[in-house]
Amino acid sequence: MAAPTGRFAGSAPYARNVSPAVSTTDLLEHEKPHAALLSPATAGSLLPPMSPDSRRGSVSTLADKYSLAPDPRQWGSGISLQDREADDDLHNPDPRRDHRIDRGGTICTGRGILNLGCLFILSSGLLMLFAGYPILSYFLTKQPVTLGGYNLGGINATGQVPEMIGNFGLIDPTTPKEAYTRLSLEDGSEWDLVFSDEFNTAGRSFYPGDDPYWEASDLHYWGTNNLEWYDPSALTTVDGNLRVSLSKSTPKYHELDYMGGMMSTWNKFCFTGGYFEANVSLPGSTKAFGLWPAIWAMGNLGRAGYGASLDGTWPYTYDTCDVGTLGNQSFTDTTPPGAHRDGDPSKNGELSYLPGQRLSACTCKGESHPGPKRADGTFVGRAAPEIDMFEAQVSGDYIGHVSQSGQWAPFNYHYEWFNTTENIKIYNASVTKLNEYTGGAYQQSTSGLASTNQECYSAGGGCFSVYGFEYKPGYDGYITWVNDGQPSWTIRGAGMGPDPRVELTGGRPVPVEPMYLIVNLGISPNFGAIDWENLIFPAYMLVDWIRVYQPKDAHSIGCDPPDFPTREYINTFIEAYTNPNLTTWVDDYGQVNPKNRLVDKCD
Repeated sequence: MAAPTGRFAGSAPYARNVSPAVSTTDLLEHEKPHAALLSPATAGSLLPPMSPDSRRGSVSTLADKYSLAPDPRQWGSGISLQDREADDDLHNPDPRRDHRIDRGGTICTGRGILNLGCLFILSSGLLMLFAGYPILSYFLTKQPVTLGGYNLGGINATGQVPEMIGNFGLIDPTTPKEAYTRLSLEDGSEWDLVFSDEFNTAGRSFYPGDDPYWEASDLHYWGTNNLEWYDPSALTTVDGNLRVSLSKSTPKYHELDYMGGMMSTWNKFCFTGGYFEANVSLPGSTKAFGLWPAIWAMGNLGRAGYGASLDGTWPYTYDTCDVGTLGNQSFTDTTPPGAHRDGDPSKNGELSYLPGQRLSACTCKGESHPGPKRADGTFVGRAAPEIDMFEAQVSGDYIGHVSQSGQWAPFNYHYEWFNTTENIKIYNASVTKLNEYTGGAYQQSTSGLASTNQECYSAGGGCFSVYGFEYKPGYDGYITWVNDGQPSWTIRGAGMGPDPRVELTGGRPVPVEPMYLIVNLGISPNFGAIDWENLIFPAYMLVDWIRVYQPKDAHSIGCDPPDFPTREYINTFIEAYTNPNLTTWVDDYGQVNPKNRLVDKCD
């Protein structure tokens, strides 16, 4: 390879890869210094050499190409305002033409109609969003109901909100659809299911606060001399049934030898009128007697097991101001005579030992009373009546029976109600008969005694029987009981009508109070003899389901209905309803009975 020449001769081997430099002297030698940058390379350059004249010509040609003459008219483009260009109409409006169009144009074109339609749809949508939807939502949204709960948010007495399922908030979702209606025993009309519990969820607890409808008792039921302590642990759900147990306690539990179970829907679920039924396998067997299982209903103004709340309210159902509202059902001068003879043999023939109806129609104005008031300012008589679906027992000849009864006050003379043909019906005399027990100094009873299905005991054949009662409240009402799925007997309201023998001027209506449900299993010598030798503990009562129905046009559920309120009164005297150690209203609780205008001076 030949050696490089020129000013890069000493820089081999990079001379072929580096552009030749231009010195300051070179720039000064040129007429236009910047042209030196375009000068030809020396020997070894990649560009061919150019003469000085060629370089000057090249630069002049480039400058001429991109320069303009001083006179704009020589530029070759129209620059006059009068010259028209192709796009002038886009940015140079014609006032005369536009004015003519604006004044004489029309929107009745396809495009105009489309624009107006778009604006209409847009404005309508905005109006619907911000005005129409809130209005429709207000009127069409179904307002929540409390279903008997009356505290903030519709909670019940223990602060819970039951699960709501569709339109059947009180119906167990596992209740079969075919059980959603039934026919009335009275007239065959179709009734609706308004409450059900199938007890299908295993391991349920009924301690206070654990269940939205049921609450187990934790107390001694001293009022009927029970031998057991009612404890919440005695109730649970097993194999699709409610299991209520009665067991022997070793050592003693609360100084008692037995532990039983009782639960109720007091102040949580109540109903007024309807049909209340249960599918039950009774405890034990017919080979031993002495157990006391029961399912029943009571007015919400009295809480079972809480004596102070029951003192003067149970088992009254009366709305007349007469001697029937007074203690011992008589005046201080011992009138009427019928109240002091042929009564309870254990009380020297006295008819009544009740303290009097505390919340009677005779209550003076201004006294404590749950209401309501009549138009004349007098109070409606209020109380806590009782209807028993059944109380079961085995007789001494080892035949199982159920007593199906109503408890009443004030009392008929000699506890004789008017059981005439018009007022009573027994559907099968070979199964049901009137109970010989009709009452005592603390209650009058109208009871039918019916033979049970002898196999439907949990320690016997293990089958289940349907028990129930259907009732219509009021003086013209009725109660019909069901035993083993069949009507057992009926009492008409007229059977508890006025009784001049004891100066009762008013009848005792079939209970009109909101009633709650009670389930219990205990043991007491007050209910009958006890076969200690053959009874086996623990004993279990099993309840497959409980259901309540009401006429389609007469749904009435809730413990605080407007025509028979209870909430305010219960809250005012809440200790009487929550302290089972308070046995009486005056002596234990320290309250005073409201004045009765028959014997007290009203203010």
